Amino acid sequence: MPPRSAPRQSPARFLRAAFTSLPLIVLVALALRLGFAWNYQAHSPRRALSVIPFLFESGNIAHSLATGNGFSSPFRVNTGPTAWMTPLYPLLLSGILRVFGGYTFASWAAAAGINICCSALACLPVFAVARRIGGVLLGASAAWLWAIFPNAILLSFESLWDTSLSALLGATVLWATLRVAEVGRTLWWAAYGLLWGVVLMTNAALLSLLPFLFGWLAYRSHKSRSREPASRRFAKPALAAAIAALCCVPWTIRNYTVFRSFIPLRSVLGLQLWVGNNPRAKVIWLGEQHPINDTTERKQYVAMGEVAYMREKYREAVSYMVQHPRREAGLIAGRFASLWAGGTPSPVADFRRSHSVWFRYVLVFNLAAAFSAAAGIIALVRAGNPYAFPLAVYPLVFPWAYYLTLALPRYRHPIDPALMVLIAVTLRWLITRPLRALQ
Repeated sequence: MPPRSAPRQSPARFLRAAFTSLPLIVLVALALRLGFAWNYQAHSPRRALSVIPFLFESGNIAHSLATGNGFSSPFRVNTGPTAWMTPLYPLLLSGILRVFGGYTFASWAAAAGINICCSALACLPVFAVARRIGGVLLGASAAWLWAIFPNAILLSFESLWDTSLSALLGATVLWATLRVAEVGRTLWWAAYGLLWGVVLMTNAALLSLLPFLFGWLAYRSHKSRSREPASRRFAKPALAAAIAALCCVPWTIRNYTVFRSFIPLRSVLGLQLWVGNNPRAKVIWLGEQHPINDTTERKQYVAMGEVAYMREKYREAVSYMVQHPRREAGLIAGRFASLWAGGTPSPVADFRRSHSVWFRYVLVFNLAAAFSAAAGIIALVRAGNPYAFPLAVYPLVFPWAYYLTLALPRYRHPIDPALMVLIAVTLRWLITRPLRALQ
C-alpha cells in the first residue's frame, strides 16, 4: 500500500502564513531598501557619495573623532569642541571612518548599510507592538506597512544621520513600554532604564516622550499594586529613571568640563528656534542662515563660542515670536502641514502639479499616515484599549518641537513606526466595521 501523502495546505492558509511571517517581512523590507540604495548609487558619482553625505554635522563630528581631534568641529572647519548632538551616532560613524577610511565610497556604503539594517529591523518591534494590541494579523499588517513605507526606504541611505537608528529605538521603546507594563520584573525595569539611556544618547528629541511613557508606567504600577506602600509601588519606575539619568551623566560632565555650562544633552536648541523664527524664516528651510552654510553666522559662532551663540539665538527667536504672533501662526501652520505631508506645506497643489508616480505615492502615504494616526487613536480609545495612551503620545507630543522650529521629513521619522501601528489599527477598523454591520 503506497504511503499517504501529506495533506495539501489550502491557498488561504498558505497566504495567511506568508502574510504573518516576520522573517519574510524583514527580508522584503531589507530587499527594498538595498534595491533602492543600489539604484541610488548607480545614478550618483562615487566621488560625490564618498564626500557629500559626510559634510553635515554628524559626518563632520565623526571625521573629527576619527582623526583624533575629539568631539568637535561640526562645520567642516576647526571650530573647537561641540555639544551639537548627543554622542552615540557620531561615535558609530567615526568607527566606520576609521575602518574604511575618511571620505571613501566604502565608508558611505558601510554607513548606509547600517542605516538600512536598522530600518529593516524596526519591523520587529513594530510587529510586536501591534500584535500585543490586536493579535498576529494586526502585527503583520503594521510590519508590512513599515516595510513598504517610502520615508523609511529613502531615509535609510540618502543621508547619514541617526534617522533610521532613531526609528528603531523609538519603536523599541514603545514595545518595551508595553512589555514592562505587563511583566513588571525588576530586571525588565532596569533594562528599560538602560534602553532609555541609549535612546537619549542617540537622539535627544525623544526626551519629549519620556515623562509621558514613564508616567503611564508608574500609574499602571500604582494601580496594579495599590495595596502595597507607595515606596514599593514606585521603586521600580524610580530605578529605571535613575539608570536612564546615570547613562547621561558622563556626557553631561564632559559638557560642563568643556563649556562650564550645564548641557545635559545638546546645545543646539537656540539656533534651531532662531532659524525657524526670524524675519527671513521660511516654512521650507533650505539651509539658510545656518553656520554650516552661512559664513557670517559661522564667524559669529566662532567669535562668541557655542554656548553664548546659542543663548543669543534663543533670545532673538523668542523675542521675534512674541512680537509677531500672526506670522508665527502662519509658520507653525505651514510646518504642521509640511511635517505630516512628507515635506510640502501645499500637498494638494503639489499633487496636482507633479507628474511623478513615486512623488504622489510618497505624498499619499504620508497623508494617509497622518489621518490614520488620528483615526487609530480614536478607535483605540473607543475600544477601551489600555495601550491607547502610549501610542497616542508619539504623534501628539513628539512633533511639537518641530512645529516651533524646523520641519523636515527625517525629524518625524522616530515616531513613524508608531504611525504604522495606528494605520494598521485604522485599516482593521475600516474593514471589520462593515462586516459587523452585515451580521
